Amino acid sequence: MNDTDSPRVMRLIVTGGGTGGHTYPALTAVNALRARLEAQGRSLDVLWVGAEDSLEGRVAASNDIPFQAVDTGKVRRSKNPLKLVSAENIRDMGKAFRGVFQSRRVVSDFRPDVVLATGGYVAVPVGLAARMARRPLVVHEQTVLLGLANKVLARAGARMAVTSESTLKLLPDSARADAVVTGNPVRPAVLEGQADRAAAELGFEGYDPDLPTVYVTGGAQGSVQINTTVRDLLPWLLERANVVHQCGEANVDDLRAATRDLDPEPAARHHVTAFVGSELPDVLAMADVVISRSGAGTIAELTALGKAAVFVPLASSAGDEQRHNARHLQEAGAALALLDEVSAERLREKLEPLLADADRRAAVAERAREHGRPDAADRLVDVVLKAEDT
Repeated sequence: MNDTDSPRVMRLIVTGGGTGGHTYPALTAVNALRARLEAQGRSLDVLWVGAEDSLEGRVAASNDIPFQAVDTGKVRRSKNPLKLVSAENIRDMGKAFRGVFQSRRVVSDFRPDVVLATGGYVAVPVGLAARMARRPLVVHEQTVLLGLANKVLARAGARMAVTSESTLKLLPDSARADAVVTGNPVRPAVLEGQADRAAAELGFEGYDPDLPTVYVTGGAQGSVQINTTVRDLLPWLLERANVVHQCGEANVDDLRAATRDLDPEPAARHHVTAFVGSELPDVLAMADVVISRSGAGTIAELTALGKAAVFVPLASSAGDEQRHNARHLQEAGAALALLDEVSAERLREKLEPLLADADRRAAVAERAREHGRPDAADRLVDVVLKAEDT
């Protein structure tokens, strides 16, 4: 802890971003740390360091967290070593080096008690600057795999917090012994939904409480692949379930048109919405089955809640991490997944046993819950506070 600061104030630099998978766990951890410190009669002075004009910058601003931008560079991976020496990679290597020096000044000026990094390319220069300044560095890995940025920081002497036991074997020997399995922080509100409020909040007039409910989501912008696959299955699906379909603004008209020729009663069980906002916790509580991508944040929420899910991994995810996440849970009996062919017929094969057999659905949900860590934010806070004491 800094000699010039009151021991009642903890100074934290948080870094990580580029995607919501890195950004929102960081925000959840900051909020959990602030609450823990306030319960102890202490306070938190936090600075978020990230890339300019970025998601993390917008999230920090909307949560009244001071933000400092630094340069960062992206390494474009390729199986061909010659393609690694590209003009874009060379340019971004220069930006990354500048980012280290910029971050070194930020760390020197702010003098944090701990630096928390949650991945993404911006975490590398900030994390390396923390180690150069001999400040404790905690790195959190959200995925089952180990991200490229976090591999670098693990070898630089960071304290590692990981989401899954299976990630431990991927760490370098120097980091493995002290690594802690925390899980991936989940926003508290997600865990507090009430199923009986969801239909009214959505204006879902055709909801049938005697049927299971399927929640379909492709993220805020929707997924054309998921939307199209579910659309082609709607005549069969709506005979067996309610469907809440979050599809993105651009896809609303197409999906509403998909049920115009169906019998009005099953057609009314298809509720299409561009975006699910503050009512999301209640929608998740109501859902018996979720069809979605398999990013780290989604996995964390659905396993913490204990939801049966059919995952459609995003093929272009970094390091194919979504396919790895989905396969990991499917092999454990904690989810089903379309790992190869994505079609309405393949989706039907996965959904049919879940919708037809409540016991089967409950068994998958229970196995999912076994993989969930609803207390992940508190576990990560424990790691950060332990680092502060060193």
